[in-house]
Amino acid sequence: MDIFAIIASLITLVIGLVVGFLIRKNIAEKQIGSAETHAARIINDASKEAETTKKAMLLEAKDEIFKLRTDQEKENRERRLEIQKSEKRILQKEENLEIKSEKLDSKMQKLDSELKKTELKNQEIEKVLEEQGQELQRIANLTQEEAREVLLEDLKEKVTHEQAMIIKEFEAETKEKADDIARDLVTASIQRYAADYVAESTVSVVSLPNDEMKGRIIGREGRNIRAFETLTGVDLIIDDTPEAVVLSAFNPVRREVARITLEKLIMDGRIHPTRIEDLFEKASREVEIAIKKHGENACYEVGLHGIHPEIVKLLGKLNYRTSYGQNVLKHSVEVAQIAGMLAQEVGADVRLAKRGGLLHDIGKAIDHEIEGPHVQLGVQAAKRFKEKPEVINCIESHHGDVEPNCIESVLVQAADAISAARPGARREAIESYIQRLENLESIANSFNGVENSFAIQAGRELRIMVKPDEISEDEMILLARDISSRIENELEYPGQIKVNVVREIRAIEYAK
Repeated sequence: MDIFAIIASLITLVIGLVVGFLIRKNIAEKQIGSAETHAARIINDASKEAETTKKAMLLEAKDEIFKLRTDQEKENRERRLEIQKSEKRILQKEENLEIKSEKLDSKMQKLDSELKKTELKNQEIEKVLEEQGQELQRIANLTQEEAREVLLEDLKEKVTHEQAMIIKEFEAETKEKADDIARDLVTASIQRYAADYVAESTVSVVSLPNDEMKGRIIGREGRNIRAFETLTGVDLIIDDTPEAVVLSAFNPVRREVARITLEKLIMDGRIHPTRIEDLFEKASREVEIAIKKHGENACYEVGLHGIHPEIVKLLGKLNYRTSYGQNVLKHSVEVAQIAGMLAQEVGADVRLAKRGGLLHDIGKAIDHEIEGPHVQLGVQAAKRFKEKPEVINCIESHHGDVEPNCIESVLVQAADAISAARPGARREAIESYIQRLENLESIANSFNGVENSFAIQAGRELRIMVKPDEISEDEMILLARDISSRIENELEYPGQIKVNVVREIRAIEYAK
């Protein structure tokens, strides 16, 4: 019974399952059919919408194409109008050119006819001139060459006169302006810097307390004076001068050392070779210190710094050197100050001008030790201690041996001349003074037409008398210029020399 119940249950379950499957299948088929119908409807709607969109886009494209075509046609019309206008302008220009060409042709024809007429007239003029020339030759009894010479001579005189007048006017104007400017600069510089000079000689005189000291200086059999002269390298001159002896030496530093040594010996009173040697060494050290101090004071006075210590020593040695009685160190300081003032006035480098002026005579500190001119020795020293090329040019050009390459070198030249030429600055030997005057007069007398010449005002002016029948008034100006140029090229002199040419015509008659 149980088995049948189980079987019945199983059969019932199977039947239920089959019925459920059939029902579910039927429902699914209905749903699938509904979905397919919905999908078909969606596809149909999409197709319709796509067709509508396609039609809309085609319409828009047609509108855009129509718009572009309209714009292009408009642009083409405008371009055609511009081309038509350009063609009209070109045609107008061509017509104008043709008109101008016709006018030019007519003008050329007129010019040709005028040229032919001019040529005929020129031929007639040449014929008339030839006839007139022949007539003039017949009347004046002169050939053509002789007439040409007369005309050229007359023209030469006129040109000489015009040249002299132009030179005279130009020189007067230039001299007036240049003299005013130079006078102001030089006067201002000298007024701003004025220093007194102490005249010094090449010997040193040492005073003695009494004449008995001369014998002690000489020593037994002259041993003291021999030891002194050998050690110092200075000549000790003992003569009849009361209570004084003279020290003579070319080297000013040695002479100063010997002077200090002798003064110390006189004060000490113990004069013998050993003591002379001790005091000589002490005096040498004192002079070395003094040399350095003099150089430093000179640099400080000028306002320059950074100068090589060896150059400072050379500057200090210049304190014991003189030139025509002028202290070389004081002269160098004055040149530096004047050059700096001139540089300030003209807008040049003040420090460079001062440095060049201070070192321009540095070679004089060593020209007694090494042979050669002081300019060359100064240049060598400046190069050895790495001075600037401009400073070296100031040194080598201050006497005109080399052309200046900067304005500061020219200012140093001017300052050197001012310092050396101003009154009281230098003493000059009578022989060289007379020789300079004779040279001036000989240069003037060497020119044709000069009757006599006189160097006056201590050689500052050269007055020349010319022969009036040989030198005309116009030629006087040229003669003065030639003489001054020759003086500048052949002579060396401080300052400037005035060349004054005098032409005088006298009429003398006697009443009887």
